Amino acid sequence: MTEIKNKLKKIVTETMIPETEDYLEELHTSTSDGDKEVMRDMESFLVELQNILLVIEENKITDEEAEGIYQKIMNMINEHQEESH
Repeated sequence: MTEIKNKLKKIVTETMIPETEDYLEELHTSTSDGDKEVMRDMESFLVELQNILLVIEENKITDEEAEGIYQKIMNMINEHQEESH
């Protein structure tokens, strides 16, 4: 497996999936309609993250595609960190 695919797999498994699952767990305690829509969106996002892992494992993604996804994830993380401060 190439370095970029390893980096993508690592960030998805160690950061994105756990944080998404934690956020979903927080949302499950809420019952507002707005939060239910956010929950559906986050559940879909979680499936997409799992699909990324699947295509990496099955080697159905190019290094260029992996790099693009990795950059999008890094941008999301950076934007979230800026919003938190």
